Amino acid sequence: MKNLVTIVLFSFLLVGCKQQIQSTDIPNINGYWEIEKVVFDEGEDKEYGANQNYDYFQIDKNNQGIRKKVAPQLDGTFLVDDSFEKVRVRFQDDKAFLDYVTPYMKYTEEIIALTADELVVLNAQKTEYHYKKATAINILGDGKKTK
Repeated sequence: MKNLVTIVLFSFLLVGCKQQIQSTDIPNINGYWEIEKVVFDEGEDKEYGANQNYDYFQIDKNNQGIRKKVAPQLDGTFLVDDSFEKVRVRFQDDKAFLDYVTPYMKYTEEIIALTADELVVLNAQKTEYHYKKATAINILGDGKKTK
């Protein structure tokens, strides 16, 4: 009986610890993000070392903006092209979602965690993408600060 009470209390603790995303958290999404790992529905993890592409988000105060893929360069700059996805942040049932629209499709990801340094999203296939805030790379040693 003691074990059952302990398990129930521990379960409530885990459920209560889930971050509830607030509208005040949304500005944290702006910037460059690098995938750290992907957790598949079956529980498998895929770790990522260095990434050739980052995701760049720019969300305005109306919770609308863009997401685009960018390629970091050795001098601290990023290569970009004209392609992007429109994104809108939506709040529903105490959850936050990213709704994407491209010329070819629409899809949604749930925001599981969002801080200044961490972003975790869950897609419709129950795959979690764990991002860390990316910084510019500058290995040229020219002494210039990157923007």
